[in-house]
Amino acid sequence: MKLLLFASVLFTLSACSSKAEVKIVKKDYAVSFEQVWSEVASDPYEKLPQTKVSYFKVAAHDAIAHDAMRTLNDDADVLEPFEKLAHPNGVCFKGVWKIDEQNPYGGYFKQGSEALIIARASTAMSNVKSGSTRAFGFAGKLFPTMDPKKTNKQASANFFLIEDFGGTDAKHYRDATLTNEPSVSLTMEAFKNMAYAIKISNAFSAADKNPSIRQLYQISYLGENADAKLLTPKWMKIEAADSKRVDEEDFREELRIQNAETLTFDVSVASAMVGDAKDWKKIGTIKLNESATSSTCDKRLHFHHPQWREDLDYGARQP
Repeated sequence: MKLLLFASVLFTLSACSSKAEVKIVKKDYAVSFEQVWSEVASDPYEKLPQTKVSYFKVAAHDAIAHDAMRTLNDDADVLEPFEKLAHPNGVCFKGVWKIDEQNPYGGYFKQGSEALIIARASTAMSNVKSGSTRAFGFAGKLFPTMDPKKTNKQASANFFLIEDFGGTDAKHYRDATLTNEPSVSLTMEAFKNMAYAIKISNAFSAADKNPSIRQLYQISYLGENADAKLLTPKWMKIEAADSKRVDEEDFREELRIQNAETLTFDVSVASAMVGDAKDWKKIGTIKLNESATSSTCDKRLHFHHPQWREDLDYGARQP
């Protein structure tokens, strides 16, 4: 039970800040992909930091519940500097989301959909180097356009994927399979950080329902009428599309994109189970063509969590 609590808190915290002054408010959306990426790439690190999650820092903080609500309600892409409570170390990317396979889902899950994407790969808690237990995460932000200069009237669609709440000993980030309903392994890293999770769990319990899974309706309703009756996949996963691996200790160096390289992930979705397994179908790709390790990537780029909806139609009978 405590480990499941730890998992739920980590997913709720994956984009939360420790800056209580930010007002919880929906913003009029008027920003382009180019403007957001320019901010992300504007302040690169000279040396990669390893920011450590601190139990004592969280214990001394008195506005964590407010921060959870801000993450759920503020749809801005870039904020004033804040501290990510669970995923402080990351690397950001820009690229293209493309869906090329037929499927029944709406919005930017539909076949033929293409969108510009800004993404952030990270690890939960403090470990960044191979040889340690790392809980890999991936947050994506879809812009409903292929014109980087276009000012969008609709907020970006955000999604959140994690490999395993307990972490993995995998040598490479690209060995990970990341989903919106991660597994929970009984690792020493999970138990080591249990006090951290328990300290803040009560503050986040009222923020949202079912924080161990992140719904995907922001994507299925992107560019669509909000009142439309559309299907949304229950699950999504991404996996490296090829076997290429880079042997770097720090996952941020492993994922760094140089010259004409492209980092590609396959996108699969499912809404039903076949036996004990999800009925996955590959529908497209995420192709990333530029990376940035920067202060804005770690401390200003904001991913808006979707609030839980009970009315979603997954298009399949659920177990």
